[in-house]
Amino acid sequence: MRKLIARVFDYSLDGVIATEGTEFFQFCRDLPEDPAEDARGSEFYAGADLHIMGRVAYQSMAGYFPSATDDPNADALNAGRKVVFSRMLTVADWANTTIASGDLGREVGRLRQGGDGYIVVHGGISLWRSLARLDLIDEYRLMVFPIVLGHGKRLFGSALSNFQLSSSQPVGTDGVVILTYTPAR
Repeated sequence: MRKLIARVFDYSLDGVIATEGTEFFQFCRDLPEDPAEDARGSEFYAGADLHIMGRVAYQSMAGYFPSATDDPNADALNAGRKVVFSRMLTVADWANTTIASGDLGREVGRLRQGGDGYIVVHGGISLWRSLARLDLIDEYRLMVFPIVLGHGKRLFGSALSNFQLSSSQPVGTDGVVILTYTPAR
């Protein structure tokens, strides 16, 4: 069975996820790019057999990546197979995208059966939370920024969850780090 990896960008020290239009989102965008991290990210996305996302994440990504010429992940994401989980969408115009609207657990179980590589879960927060409640996420890759916000949308709810650190990788010189955790099962 293929591994489900949640790739969470723009995560604060106190567990808040940046949303477009917020100061935290802009803070994350204003830090300098790290070419080494860009290369690791491109390699990671190229190794994925499938990319899944919720409707809001899909609409944001589908509005950006098809015309992105300077994003190192654009080629892999545009060419890759994608599934958007939505009961509202009826059309998915981004190349190689299908819509799944059935039971999340069953749909993900079916998707895990085929293919060679891992599955990247791009979000959004509702999809990540739903998958976490069903204990379907095998790995969390969190890009943590050195900022405490005190309020905002959090990835994890109030339920106790234990994780094991698999790896940590500094990004650039601004204190950003990618932490990779697996649920303690």
